[in-house]
Amino acid sequence: MILTLAAIAVLAQSPAQTPVASPTSPRPAPQTVASKPPGEDWVPLFNGKDLTGWTNIGKEKWEVEAGTLHGVAVTREYGYLQTDKSYKDFQLSLRFKCEGDGNSGVFFHVNFKPGTPSVTRGPQFEIDCALGRHTGGVYEQTRKWIVWPSPENESVVRPGEWNDYLLKVEGNHYISRLNGVVMIDYTDPQPESEDGPLALQLHSGGQGNMRFRDIIIRDLNRR
Repeated sequence: MILTLAAIAVLAQSPAQTPVASPTSPRPAPQTVASKPPGEDWVPLFNGKDLTGWTNIGKEKWEVEAGTLHGVAVTREYGYLQTDKSYKDFQLSLRFKCEGDGNSGVFFHVNFKPGTPSVTRGPQFEIDCALGRHTGGVYEQTRKWIVWPSPENESVVRPGEWNDYLLKVEGNHYISRLNGVVMIDYTDPQPESEDGPLALQLHSGGQGNMRFRDIIIRDLNRR
């Protein structure tokens, strides 16, 4: 009995022990950053009011009319409207309408010779509302045509009407859809550039007359 009382006395004087959690006890859930619901990670590139977020490269005329972005050739040189922000991997959705005979395009990962509209690198998704001109294909300054649509899809473009353009660049993988039709789905073995701004083009020759609207982008990279 004496030993038992002594043992109790020693335990009473010992510091309290920290309880050990059972391996099967529930643990607090790790904190996570809530992701945006599908569709809400698209953001506008054009606000429909002014050219905020864009820079005019060259001497061609870019203005906002009735909520549309209107590009008109006033010289016989090239002209571009470039985003102030760079995009590496992205999805881009826009609508375009050809109001003249000029050629246009959506450049990506683009770079210009300082102070000029001369492209030093960067491919483009083609826009040309004349039939058989490969709208939806990808053209590059150095290698020229990289890939163009199948012959049966050359008539998908709608001259004089609004066209829906959905573009995706992910690494060296390029996809374009025109009016709901897949025009190209291509992996480039030798990409010219991997990052840089976007740019809308007015081709040289003085015939450019293009309208764009509903320009939204989904940035696939976390900067």
